[in-house]
Amino acid sequence: MFPIRDSIPSRTTPFFTYALIAVNIVVFIHELRLGVGIEDFLKTYALIPVVWTPTTLVSSMFLHGGWMHMLGNVWSLWIFGDNVEDRLGHFRYLVFYFFCGVMAGAGHLVTNVGSSIPTIGASGAIAGVMGAYFVLFPRAKVLTLFPIFIIPIWFEIPAVLYLGFWFFTQLRSGLGGLGPAFEAIAWWAHIGGFVAGIYFAVRFVKPRKKQS
Repeated sequence: MFPIRDSIPSRTTPFFTYALIAVNIVVFIHELRLGVGIEDFLKTYALIPVVWTPTTLVSSMFLHGGWMHMLGNVWSLWIFGDNVEDRLGHFRYLVFYFFCGVMAGAGHLVTNVGSSIPTIGASGAIAGVMGAYFVLFPRAKVLTLFPIFIIPIWFEIPAVLYLGFWFFTQLRSGLGGLGPAFEAIAWWAHIGGFVAGIYFAVRFVKPRKKQS
């Protein structure tokens, strides 16, 4: 399944969503220009459980391992981030984004104690955005592409179904359901970010009042 767009238009300009997308793209272009120096760069700024620091908890959120990794993340942020920013307000949204990213990194650290493998990507923070969207926009729908062999088929499905299924696949993978071929993905960072997003939305966002 690949999301194309959601059904909820944003009422405000999502300045920080645009800014976060831009920063991720700019940092990735910088990575490409490093050439052989990328290894030392990742050792300094990626999240490595055995030698992690508070700085790398944040810096790793803006690094990516390839074009598809980066584009997939910023596309999901583009679809879901504007509505969450609209609902939270710009500055609270920015705090929320980093909160989810840090909680995602913490989830990875707890489940990979002693690992020396660098972890990178905005997926954990964006999972938090998706978790908040899951709670805040239960009636939204997502236009989704289903590739059936070579035939693209589009369906509009409830956002709670799309996001719930996405979370289920992350949880199943994190528990080992998909085998060693998927060990390179930080599943528990995704899970931690999603749960953090739900927590933040439930704890700090007041439900909208119904108009009579």
